[in-house]
Parts: sequence; structure tokens; C-alpha cells
Amino acid sequence: MITGTTRRWQTELQQAVTDPAELLSMLALDPGLLDAAHTAAGLFPLRVPRAFVARMRPGDRHDPLLRQVLPIDAETTLAPGFTADPVGDIASAARPGLLHKYHGRVLLVATGACAVNCRYCFRRHFPYAEENPRSDHWRDALDYICGDETISEVILSGGDPLSLTDRRLAELAAAIAGIPHVRRLRIHTRQPIVLPSRIDQTFLDWFAPLPLKKIVVVHVNHANEIDTAVGAAFAALKDAGATLFNQSVLLRGVNDSTASLAALSETLFAAAVIPYYLHLLDRVAGAAHFEVPESRALALHRELRNRLPGYLVPRLVREQAGAPSKLPVF
Repeated sequence: MITGTTRRWQTELQQAVTDPAELLSMLALDPGLLDAAHTAAGLFPLRVPRAFVARMRPGDRHDPLLRQVLPIDAETTLAPGFTADPVGDIASAARPGLLHKYHGRVLLVATGACAVNCRYCFRRHFPYAEENPRSDHWRDALDYICGDETISEVILSGGDPLSLTDRRLAELAAAIAGIPHVRRLRIHTRQPIVLPSRIDQTFLDWFAPLPLKKIVVVHVNHANEIDTAVGAAFAALKDAGATLFNQSVLLRGVNDSTASLAALSETLFAAAVIPYYLHLLDRVAGAAHFEVPESRALALHRELRNRLPGYLVPRLVREQAGAPSKLPVF
């Protein structure tokens, strides 16, 4: 039974680090980074759960997990070709918060809330208040899905859909499951990594019995993100009937080496997660300092193919506004 009692994951979410000064202090980092961090956080707030901070190396400003969440002055620099909506989300909205880009599937921006604010997030400028499908309990979006029998898969994204309470998620999932032509529910989430306590028994009690094929696409960029608690969350999702895939973003200073990408694939597969996509950076304003040149990305992917069996090599792709699918990069 789903109750309103505050649970561990909700407490951890409420206690996430949001002050750059506290983050720098926790990791014994140079206070000289603070002014730039405050400026950048004014454009896109800092948010990171303490469980994720605990996996970072104290004293190392180049730690690959820290680099993903620490606001820095490079975010304030305008870069040609970097825009607020790099993948054409707004143009593909069929209803508020419902994106219909690709044949056979739709994406529902279930919430704007996240447990962590990744500095490279392609939706860091997304107008969540205007594109809010929850304003009518998702009725407009669900009516659209009901009216298009070519839609066989619904993707829950955000923000992070697991930021919603289980009562709301169970209500939404049940409504989707009641649409006869929908066969699969896919959830895109980072919470099992940054907040593994989210995958608790209350979540599993409604998730496991869902009469749909369940796919969970997690988002891990570096092997150091996966610890024992994360592995347990993955195992619980798998035992509940979900197929687990991972998508990563190729990020300068985080995972732009063959060794780090190979370690990521090996660690994921050991945790029963299939390496799925390696994305070129979506060119969102504020994230230009993360971009890896395409020539370097191709070289890394070639080295990865030479080093690993094919099933451990994620597909190198980019998302392009208006394209009928993710585009492979050759």
C-alpha cells in the first residue's frame, strides 16, 4: 500500500547540497572557486545528493563526478552554436509536456524536478512551468496517446520522473497501462545512481506488477558513480522485471578516454546494465566546455571497439532537431 509517510529517499532529496560553499567545504576544495560557482549557480542552481558527493575524491577539483555538478565560470560564456533548446523539444510538443519526435513512441516530461542538476543537461533551459502535463493529471497527454494507435511505447522523462511520489507515478503508470495499444513503458532516470534509496519496497510494490514491458534507461557517465548501493538498486529493478540500459554523454574531463569508457562498460555489465548509447554533447547554452570534438569521439569509439566485445560497446549517436531518430556517428 502506498502511504504518505516521508521515506528515506525523500529525506535525502530534501537534504541535497544546494550551496556551493558547502560543497567546496565538504570536499576540502579551494575557496577561490566559490565566486565563480555562485555566479554560475545563479544561472542554473546547484543540486546534488550527499550520497553522490560521498563518491567524490576530496581535494580533487578534477574528480569526474564533481565536474558533472560543480558550477564554474565557463558556464557564463556564450558560445556560437550553443542554444537553449538544442534538440528541438519545444517544436516537437504535441501537447504540453508531451513530445512526439519519433514514430511509435512519445516522451512525457513528467516533472521538472531532479535529484541532481547536471551541468551539461540539455534541458537546463526547458520551460517546465509552461510545458506542464500534470496540470490536468496528464489527461490531455493521455488523450493524445489514446487517439494515436501507432504509439506502442511511452517514455517517462523530465527532470527525473522518479522525483514524483509513488502515488502519482503509480496513477500515471496505471493509466498508461490501460491504453490497449501501448505495450512498453520506458523510464529515463538518474535517481538509482545519485539517490539509490529511491528504489525501495514501496516503489517496487507498484512497479513490479505493471502489465507492460518495462525498460529503465539509467544515466551513468563514469564507473566511479556505481557503488554497492547503486548495484543493489539496479538488481532490484531487474528483479522487478525491468530491462536495464545505460546512456552516457561523452564529456570532456569526465570520460573522454578509452580507459574510462571501457571501465564504464565493464562496470555496467557487471551490474546487469547494457551499455546502450554514448551521446555526443547536446549543444545547450552553458555547456560548451564539456564538448569533445567529433573526430576525437570517433577515435575513442574505434579504440573502444578494438578493446571490448561488441555487446559492451555503446552506440555513438547524436540527437538532431527534426531527425526521425537518434543519428549514428560514423
